Amino acid sequence: LAGLALVVVFAALSGTSGSVGELVGFRAGWGLGNALFVSTALAVIVGAAAGGSAAAILLYESALGLGMACGPLVGAILGDMKWRYPFFGTAVLMAIGFIAITAFLKEQPKPARRTSLLDPVKALGHPGLASAAASAFFYNYAFFTVLAFTPFVLNMSPYKSGGVFFAWGVLLAVFSVLVAPRAQARFGSLKVLGASLVLLAVDLLFLGYGDHTTAIVCTVISGAFIGLNNTVYTELALGVSDAPRPVASAGYNFVRWFAAAAAPFLAPKIEGWTDIHIPFVVAAATAVIGAGIVWARRRPLTVEAEELEPAHATEDSVSVFAS
Repeated sequence: LAGLALVVVFAALSGTSGSVGELVGFRAGWGLGNALFVSTALAVIVGAAAGGSAAAILLYESALGLGMACGPLVGAILGDMKWRYPFFGTAVLMAIGFIAITAFLKEQPKPARRTSLLDPVKALGHPGLASAAASAFFYNYAFFTVLAFTPFVLNMSPYKSGGVFFAWGVLLAVFSVLVAPRAQARFGSLKVLGASLVLLAVDLLFLGYGDHTTAIVCTVISGAFIGLNNTVYTELALGVSDAPRPVASAGYNFVRWFAAAAAPFLAPKIEGWTDIHIPFVVAAATAVIGAGIVWARRRPLTVEAEELEPAHATEDSVSVFAS
């Protein structure tokens, strides 16, 4: 709730910005709210949902994917009216979320012991969690290159760009909820993750060097690989160590969000130093590095990967997506 409240306040303030500097400062406060929310939301969903952690993770990923699909379209509609309106729209939506959680979500049981600020960092001492976080770090650089840099490369109107990323988000949701559990049950989590990262790298190369139509198609297709990766990484992060889920989630997010912050800053810098193709080459390389970490550290990740293949994963995914 504190995280949501901060997002409401600073998203609204972003809409009142009188300069780029003000907007950057308000976005920093918004980021603090996101940090509080992201590091706790999944753990709360797992604790509150019926059907176990696997179904809760799929519910979380489906909501994430559908939100990412709708966000660009809603932003395009509001932004076409006035550039300030998407920020006010975000504040309204988060206020609705705040009210809904207050009204409908029961208080979760408190942890048996107090958690210090250093516990998430200490949790990264576990070989499995550290491996998952390190691989996710490089993957998130590729992910956020697509999310933050590609719209500038496509250079389309807000409505057309929103349509492209709507299709991207739909694929992300479908593959994270319906395809990922089936693929994990058939091939194993680590094989799915490694193959998906390599295919994402190939897709990024085609995106960077193809013509405009190819770039659009590859942007949309990347949603499929990102959906697969998001589900498997989330499951690994929550279950690979013996740390409490909120602590493991916080430690994992602590590492991966550094890459999410770096990509939007570095991609245009790299373009300025080289050309428009190279940011995608770098992103593809980071995806391959992520896959290499999965392969090199497969031993500490294998036990958890085997546990992530429940017999009813497919049925759970269908029922969650239907919900």
